[in-house]
Amino acid sequence: MRFSGYSRSSDFGLPGRLPPGVKWLLIANIGIFLLNAFTADRFDWLTSLGLVPALVLHGAVWQLFTYMFLHSTHSLGHILFNMLALWMFGTQLEHTWGTRRFLSYYVVCGVGAAVCVVLVSLFAGDPGVATIGASGALFGILLAYGLLFPDTRILFMLIFPIKAKYFVMIMGAIAFYLSLAGGNSGISNVAHLGGLLVGYLYLRGRFLRLDAAYFQRQYRDWKLQRAKRKFQVYMRKHDKDKEPWVH
Repeated sequence: MRFSGYSRSSDFGLPGRLPPGVKWLLIANIGIFLLNAFTADRFDWLTSLGLVPALVLHGAVWQLFTYMFLHSTHSLGHILFNMLALWMFGTQLEHTWGTRRFLSYYVVCGVGAAVCVVLVSLFAGDPGVATIGASGALFGILLAYGLLFPDTRILFMLIFPIKAKYFVMIMGAIAFYLSLAGGNSGISNVAHLGGLLVGYLYLRGRFLRLDAAYFQRQYRDWKLQRAKRKFQVYMRKHDKDKEPWVH
Protein backbone atom coordinates (compact mmCIF):
# COMPACT_ATOMS: atom_id res chain seq x y z
CA MET A 1 0.00 0.00 0.00
CA ARG A 2 1.43 3.35 -1.01
CA PHE A 3 0.57 6.77 0.32
CA SER A 4 1.20 9.80 -1.83
CA GLY A 5 0.80 13.53 -1.62
CA TYR A 6 2.81 14.09 1.54
CA SER A 7 6.33 15.25 2.37
CA ARG A 8 8.73 12.31 2.41
CA SER A 9 12.21 13.73 2.85
CA SER A 10 12.20 16.62 5.29
CA ASP A 11 13.65 16.58 8.77
CA PHE A 12 11.29 16.34 11.68
CA GLY A 13 10.83 19.77 13.24
CA LEU A 14 8.82 21.23 16.06
CA PRO A 15 5.09 20.80 15.37
CA GLY A 16 3.15 23.89 14.40
CA ARG A 17 0.09 25.39 16.01
CA LEU A 18 -1.57 23.00 18.47
CA PRO A 19 -4.79 21.74 16.81
CA PRO A 20 -7.98 21.25 18.88
CA GLY A 21 -8.00 17.45 18.88
CA VAL A 22 -4.48 17.11 20.26
CA LYS A 23 -5.10 19.97 22.68
CA TRP A 24 -8.20 18.40 24.23
CA LEU A 25 -6.56 14.98 24.42
CA LEU A 26 -3.65 16.55 26.30
CA ILE A 27 -6.01 18.36 28.66
CA ALA A 28 -8.09 15.22 29.29
CA ASN A 29 -5.10 12.97 29.96
CA ILE A 30 -3.26 15.42 32.18
CA GLY A 31 -6.43 16.45 34.00
CA ILE A 32 -7.39 12.85 34.80
CA PHE A 33 -3.80 12.11 35.84
CA LEU A 34 -3.87 14.97 38.37
CA LEU A 35 -7.34 14.04 39.57
CA ASN A 36 -6.21 10.45 40.05
CA ALA A 37 -3.13 11.57 41.96
CA PHE A 38 -5.17 13.59 44.47
CA THR A 39 -8.18 11.27 44.86
CA ALA A 40 -6.66 7.77 44.62
CA ASP A 41 -7.37 7.14 48.31
CA ARG A 42 -11.09 7.88 47.80
CA PHE A 43 -11.78 6.33 44.39
CA ASP A 44 -10.51 3.10 42.82
CA TRP A 45 -9.56 4.49 39.42
CA LEU A 46 -7.71 1.36 38.29
CA THR A 47 -10.57 -1.10 38.80
CA SER A 48 -13.30 1.30 37.72
CA LEU A 49 -11.76 2.87 34.61
CA GLY A 50 -8.66 0.79 33.85
CA LEU A 51 -8.89 -2.10 31.41
CA VAL A 52 -9.56 -5.27 33.40
CA PRO A 53 -10.49 -8.02 30.89
CA ALA A 54 -12.41 -10.05 33.47
CA LEU A 55 -14.61 -7.05 34.27
CA VAL A 56 -15.07 -6.17 30.60
CA LEU A 57 -16.37 -9.67 29.97
CA HIS A 58 -18.84 -9.14 32.80
CA GLY A 59 -20.24 -5.94 31.34
CA ALA A 60 -17.74 -3.15 32.08
CA VAL A 61 -17.39 -2.38 28.37
CA TRP A 62 -16.70 1.31 29.03
CA GLN A 63 -13.22 0.27 30.15
CA LEU A 64 -12.33 -0.39 26.50
CA PHE A 65 -12.39 3.39 26.13
CA THR A 66 -11.63 4.87 29.55
CA TYR A 67 -8.34 3.00 30.09
CA MET A 68 -6.74 5.25 27.46
CA PHE A 69 -6.97 8.25 29.78
CA LEU A 70 -5.41 6.62 32.84
CA HIS A 71 -1.67 6.74 33.53
CA SER A 72 0.38 5.49 36.41
CA THR A 73 0.70 8.06 39.19
CA HIS A 74 3.81 6.22 40.41
CA SER A 75 5.79 7.06 37.28
CA LEU A 76 5.77 10.55 35.84
CA GLY A 77 7.61 9.24 32.79
CA HIS A 78 4.57 7.19 31.75
CA ILE A 79 2.33 10.15 31.01
CA LEU A 80 5.24 12.42 30.07
CA PHE A 81 6.44 10.27 27.18
CA ASN A 82 2.92 9.45 26.00
CA MET A 83 1.89 13.10 25.89
CA LEU A 84 5.17 14.06 24.23
CA ALA A 85 4.50 11.48 21.49
CA LEU A 86 0.92 12.71 21.11
CA TRP A 87 2.15 16.28 20.64
CA MET A 88 5.06 15.40 18.33
CA PHE A 89 3.28 13.02 15.95
CA GLY A 90 -0.39 13.79 16.50
CA THR A 91 -0.11 17.49 15.66
CA GLN A 92 1.09 16.95 12.11
CA LEU A 93 -1.40 14.15 11.53
CA GLU A 94 -4.32 16.30 12.67
CA HIS A 95 -3.17 19.18 10.48
CA THR A 96 -3.07 16.74 7.56
CA TRP A 97 -6.29 14.81 8.24
CA GLY A 98 -8.45 17.27 10.10
CA THR A 99 -9.73 16.98 13.67
CA ARG A 100 -12.67 14.65 13.08
CA ARG A 101 -10.74 11.99 11.21
CA PHE A 102 -7.76 12.25 13.56
CA LEU A 103 -9.90 11.72 16.69
CA SER A 104 -11.82 8.88 15.04
CA TYR A 105 -8.56 7.13 14.19
CA TYR A 106 -7.19 7.72 17.69
CA VAL A 107 -10.27 6.17 19.34
CA VAL A 108 -10.42 3.25 16.89
CA CYS A 109 -6.78 2.38 17.58
CA GLY A 110 -7.20 2.73 21.34
CA VAL A 111 -10.38 0.66 21.55
CA GLY A 112 -9.00 -1.87 19.06
CA ALA A 113 -5.86 -2.27 21.17
CA ALA A 114 -8.07 -2.86 24.23
CA VAL A 115 -10.00 -5.59 22.40
CA CYS A 116 -6.69 -7.26 21.54
CA VAL A 117 -5.67 -7.18 25.21
CA VAL A 118 -8.97 -8.76 26.28
CA LEU A 119 -8.70 -11.51 23.66
CA VAL A 120 -5.07 -12.34 24.45
CA SER A 121 -5.78 -12.41 28.19
CA LEU A 122 -8.33 -15.19 27.62
CA PHE A 123 -5.72 -17.53 26.15
CA ALA A 124 -2.29 -16.43 27.38
CA GLY A 125 -2.67 -13.93 30.19
CA ASP A 126 -4.31 -13.00 33.44
CA PRO A 127 -7.76 -11.46 32.83
CA GLY A 128 -7.66 -9.94 36.30
CA VAL A 129 -4.69 -7.66 35.59
CA ALA A 130 -5.41 -4.04 34.68
CA THR A 131 -3.94 -2.24 31.68
CA ILE A 132 -3.74 1.55 31.52
CA GLY A 133 -2.30 4.21 29.26
CA ALA A 134 -2.74 5.83 25.87
CA SER A 135 0.07 3.82 24.29
CA GLY A 136 -2.22 1.60 22.20
CA ALA A 137 -3.78 4.63 20.50
CA LEU A 138 -0.39 6.32 20.21
CA PHE A 139 1.21 3.34 18.50
CA GLY A 140 -1.57 3.66 15.93
CA ILE A 141 -0.69 7.35 15.55
CA LEU A 142 2.97 6.44 15.20
CA LEU A 143 2.16 3.89 12.49
CA ALA A 144 0.11 6.44 10.53
CA TYR A 145 2.93 8.97 10.77
CA GLY A 146 5.45 6.41 9.53
CA LEU A 147 3.22 5.54 6.56
CA LEU A 148 2.35 9.10 5.60
CA PHE A 149 5.80 10.60 6.19
CA PRO A 150 8.13 7.58 5.85
CA ASP A 151 11.35 9.44 4.99
CA THR A 152 11.00 12.21 7.55
CA ARG A 153 14.00 12.02 9.86
CA ILE A 154 13.40 11.98 13.61
CA LEU A 155 15.74 11.53 16.56
CA PHE A 156 15.63 8.00 17.96
CA MET A 157 16.24 8.18 21.74
CA LEU A 158 16.67 11.95 21.12
CA ILE A 159 20.17 11.21 19.75
CA PHE A 160 20.23 9.14 16.55
CA PRO A 161 18.61 10.52 13.37
CA ILE A 162 16.46 7.86 11.72
CA LYS A 163 13.70 7.79 9.13
CA ALA A 164 10.18 7.54 10.51
CA LYS A 165 9.44 4.25 8.74
CA TYR A 166 12.42 2.57 10.43
CA PHE A 167 11.50 4.09 13.77
CA VAL A 168 8.06 2.47 13.53
CA MET A 169 9.64 -0.89 12.69
CA ILE A 170 12.00 -0.66 15.65
CA MET A 171 9.25 0.29 18.09
CA GLY A 172 7.06 -2.53 16.79
CA ALA A 173 9.90 -5.03 17.15
CA ILE A 174 10.59 -3.88 20.71
CA ALA A 175 6.90 -4.20 21.64
CA PHE A 176 6.78 -7.68 20.09
CA TYR A 177 9.87 -8.83 21.98
CA LEU A 178 8.63 -7.45 25.30
CA SER A 179 5.22 -9.05 24.82
CA LEU A 180 6.92 -12.43 24.38
CA ALA A 181 9.18 -11.81 27.38
CA GLY A 182 6.12 -11.83 29.64
CA GLY A 183 5.41 -9.86 32.78
CA ASN A 184 2.86 -7.10 33.25
CA SER A 185 3.48 -3.74 34.84
CA GLY A 186 0.05 -2.35 34.01
CA ILE A 187 1.29 -1.03 30.65
CA SER A 188 0.61 -3.80 28.13
CA ASN A 189 2.89 -4.41 25.17
CA VAL A 190 0.03 -6.39 23.66
CA ALA A 191 -1.85 -3.08 23.55
CA HIS A 192 1.08 -1.54 21.66
CA LEU A 193 0.98 -4.30 19.06
CA GLY A 194 -2.80 -4.10 18.96
CA GLY A 195 -2.64 -0.38 18.22
CA LEU A 196 -0.24 -1.02 15.35
CA LEU A 197 -2.36 -3.82 13.92
CA VAL A 198 -5.70 -2.02 14.20
CA GLY A 199 -4.19 1.19 12.82
CA TYR A 200 -2.84 -0.66 9.81
CA LEU A 201 -6.14 -2.45 9.15
CA TYR A 202 -8.04 0.84 9.51
CA LEU A 203 -5.81 2.69 7.07
CA ARG A 204 -5.65 -0.17 4.61
CA GLY A 205 -9.43 -0.54 4.70
CA ARG A 206 -9.92 3.18 4.14
CA PHE A 207 -7.63 3.28 1.15
CA LEU A 208 -9.19 0.13 -0.28
CA ARG A 209 -12.56 1.87 -0.02
CA LEU A 210 -11.09 4.87 -1.83
CA ASP A 211 -9.74 2.54 -4.52
CA ALA A 212 -13.16 0.90 -4.85
CA ALA A 213 -14.80 4.30 -5.23
CA TYR A 214 -12.27 5.15 -7.95
CA PHE A 215 -13.09 2.01 -9.92
CA GLN A 216 -16.81 2.65 -9.49
CA ARG A 217 -16.37 6.10 -11.01
CA GLN A 218 -14.34 4.62 -13.84
CA TYR A 219 -17.10 2.05 -14.49
CA ARG A 220 -19.81 4.72 -14.53
CA ASP A 221 -17.77 6.82 -16.98
CA TRP A 222 -17.27 3.77 -19.22
CA LYS A 223 -21.01 3.00 -19.24
CA LEU A 224 -21.77 6.62 -20.08
CA GLN A 225 -19.30 6.65 -22.99
CA ARG A 226 -20.69 3.35 -24.29
CA ALA A 227 -24.24 4.71 -24.17
CA LYS A 228 -23.10 7.80 -26.09
CA ARG A 229 -21.48 5.66 -28.79
CA LYS A 230 -24.60 3.51 -29.13
CA PHE A 231 -26.72 6.62 -29.50
CA GLN A 232 -24.41 8.03 -32.18
CA VAL A 233 -24.51 4.74 -34.13
CA TYR A 234 -28.31 4.70 -33.89
CA MET A 235 -28.59 8.29 -35.14
CA ARG A 236 -26.28 7.64 -38.10
CA LYS A 237 -28.27 4.55 -39.08
CA HIS A 238 -31.55 6.40 -38.64
CA ASP A 239 -30.38 9.25 -40.90
CA LYS A 240 -29.18 6.76 -43.54
CA ASP A 241 -32.57 5.01 -43.66
CA LYS A 242 -34.50 8.23 -44.31
CA GLU A 243 -35.88 8.85 -47.81
CA PRO A 244 -33.95 11.56 -49.73
CA TRP A 245 -35.58 14.89 -50.30
CA VAL A 246 -37.02 15.43 -53.77
CA HIS A 247 -36.60 18.86 -55.31
